[in-house]
This record gives sequence, structure tokens and C-alpha cells, in this order.
Amino acid sequence: MTFWEKLKQNVSQINDSLQTNISKFKNNDFADASMAICALIAADGTINTEERQKTAALIISNETLQIFPASELKQKFDFYCEKLSQDFDFGKIEAIQAIGKLNKKLDQGRAVIQIGIIIGGADGNFDKDEKKVVKEACHAVGINPGEFDL
Repeated sequence: MTFWEKLKQNVSQINDSLQTNISKFKNNDFADASMAICALIAADGTINTEERQKTAALIISNETLQIFPASELKQKFDFYCEKLSQDFDFGKIEAIQAIGKLNKKLDQGRAVIQIGIIIGGADGNFDKDEKKVVKEACHAVGINPGEFDL
């Protein structure tokens, strides 16, 4: 069974796991990193309005992220989307740096990776670009991408 097949079967289990640890995640670095990975997943060199809207809807529906005010998440998501739109390469560096702030917090880093996978695969297609972003995020937080079959 491939990672993606396993993920589809276990999305509710992943969300349950995230919910169990939710109190550990209510901090600015986690919110920044979560929105950074969401913006990176939405981007494929550019971010169009449709991608932003689709990703925003997924963010709002994610139970783990509901611990933060929607306006705060929108502000952070828009910030990273704008950085990626202005200069994709430097925007990507800034987003990966935000994710990297969780390097010593493996449980939070793992949760951000899981959010990236859930957001990336929400349309039923976890494509190679989305996998690459999640793999880079794994490296930023010091987690072996193999743990997620990447």
C-alpha cells in the first residue's frame, strides 16, 4: 500500500492525533509554519486566486488550525502568498525558514508536515511538486522524509 493510500485511510486518525496534542501547538511559530507550508503547497511558481481560495477553505476546515483566529491565519497565509508572488525563490526561503523554527520541537514539526500533506492531498492528487515542498519542510524541521514515505 502506497503512502497516499495509507494517508487517505488514516486522515481522521492523523487529525485525532493532532487534536490530542493541540494545546502544545498554540503558539506563533506553529501558526507561522502552518501558514508557510500551506502557502508553499498552494504555490507552483505562482499563486493564483483559485489556489488561494481553495487552500484558504482547507485551512478553515482543518480542526487543528481552528485553535487560531481565522483572521490571524488569513493574515499569515496572505503574508507568505504575497512573498511567494513577489519573488518566488526568496519567498520560498522565508517560508522554509519559518517552518525551520520548529526544528527543536519535533511534535510541532511533525504536525506541520501532516498539515502540509493533508492540504496537498485534499484534492485527491498529492503531486510531485507538493511532495517536494513537504520533503523540504521535513528537512527544515529535522525529520527524515522517509517517515512520511517521501
